[in-house]
Amino acid sequence: MKHIIRPVAAEDWALVKSLRLDALQDPLAGIAFLETYEAALARPDEFWQQRAAGGWGEVVSRQFVAERADGGWDGSVTVLIERAGGNDVLGEPTDVDQAHLVGVFVRPEQRGTGLARELFAAAVEFVHGLADPAVSRVRLFVHQDNTRAEAFYRRIGFAPSGLTHPAPGDGSAVERELVLSEGGIR
Repeated sequence: MKHIIRPVAAEDWALVKSLRLDALQDPLAGIAFLETYEAALARPDEFWQQRAAGGWGEVVSRQFVAERADGGWDGSVTVLIERAGGNDVLGEPTDVDQAHLVGVFVRPEQRGTGLARELFAAAVEFVHGLADPAVSRVRLFVHQDNTRAEAFYRRIGFAPSGLTHPAPGDGSAVERELVLSEGGIR
């Protein structure tokens, strides 16, 4: 099945909400996302409108989706740009301009088809096309138990940095930072 990989537009907010709610019902949602289905469902339309328009406070964001010919969406990844001298999305200070990839989701029937690679390629192309800021690293975090996702990330060129972060809501688990290696994805 052919998909168009494109950035989300403000008028796509209802589809952004629908895809996110679908993602939060995935069996791995508990270790892949930082919110629950119930919390997302309770958010007002204004939240989804701001999200589709790229509203993440002071953080530059861009969400990419995989759109079918019939207009339905089969996957998504969001890029958050974290500026040097500020705090990253985890509240930690950062000394480099970097991209943080979040909200990765591909519908189960599309997994293993190359669609996730296409989404990541679009996100990284966007990042490398930025002039201000000129991003020096691309990263993401993966839960220690999300082995399928981590294997995919490694296949497309991400490598562990050694940095870990406590998994939200589970003090006994960690999320590992993976950083895109030079020559990754392509």
